[in-house]
Amino acid sequence: MKPVPHATSLRRAPVQRRSAERLTRILDACADLLDEVGYDALSTRAVAQRAAVPIGSVYRFFGNKRQMADALAQRNLERYSEHVTQRLRQAGGDGGWRTAMDAVLDEYLEMKRTAPGFSLVDFGNQIPVGARHTEPNHRVADRLTELLSGYLDREPDEDLRRVFLVAVETADTLVHLAFRVAPEGDERIIEEAREMLRAYLARALD
Repeated sequence: MKPVPHATSLRRAPVQRRSAERLTRILDACADLLDEVGYDALSTRAVAQRAAVPIGSVYRFFGNKRQMADALAQRNLERYSEHVTQRLRQAGGDGGWRTAMDAVLDEYLEMKRTAPGFSLVDFGNQIPVGARHTEPNHRVADRLTELLSGYLDREPDEDLRRVFLVAVETADTLVHLAFRVAPEGDERIIEEAREMLRAYLARALD
């Protein structure tokens, strides 16, 4: 399996704790401003002011706002992976792929509802606003193959990756529809998505 390489948006990776904390503040400020003013009105100067750091600190890590948005998307994916892993660890081995599917979908919905900036950058497929690029969903499918293969006692091969890619693409489209219909996600559409995923995964994983 050849995973899609992760985007590397940082000009320079933080080494010291103080630098890492500054980067966190910059990304937090970027996320908050995306919700407040949108991507078009976002600026590196506004991010620096909100994060209470010199503008030079922003440019130390990022050449432009697109690189900041890309880094925020990558951080979203890392945090999402951590949340899914925690859910599966708490569940133990009970439930098989059905428990895994609920964790994957529920944690995605939680981030859609609560994570600052997530409605715009997601895992990297929303900017320009409304753009639907394919690479982030491949990245998510790669990550899920890595995370879930052991839990499901399956080989992380191309067949499993293809199953997850189809599931991710399906869930992505239907969840975005649910959030276009209702600000918190239309529950009826979400349940339709859940049933559709269960039917597909039962055929592929049972």
